[in-house]
Amino acid sequence: MPTVLLVEDNEMNRDMLSRRLQRKGYEVLLAVDGQQGIDLCRAEMPNLVLLDMSLPVKDGWQVAREMKADSGLCNIPIIALTAHAMADDRQRALQAGCDDYDTKPVDLPRLLAKIECLLGPAE
Repeated sequence: MPTVLLVEDNEMNRDMLSRRLQRKGYEVLLAVDGQQGIDLCRAEMPNLVLLDMSLPVKDGWQVAREMKADSGLCNIPIIALTAHAMADDRQRALQAGCDDYDTKPVDLPRLLAKIECLLGPAE
């Protein structure tokens, strides 16, 4: 079962998305800020990270740059999740090291297609 780390500070978003991912066959780890996300990546080595970009402690831009600069974490795919939906926000996320980008509110079928593109099907 693929493991997805969801780094999201909004409790409602975190709970909703984690339940929906679990129903689709993913094991879900949760972090509530950027530093906790990096620490969990190092400890658990998830298959993929869903990364909110507006986080406390370390924002998603910084987390993505740190992960991609770390030889132990650089191969973990990152999908940026953000309410920022301007054209340059996608480019900024990709430049920070994210492998893909999706907007909030999350459209689950679209997000699952992006996850499967990076990991293959969960089941």
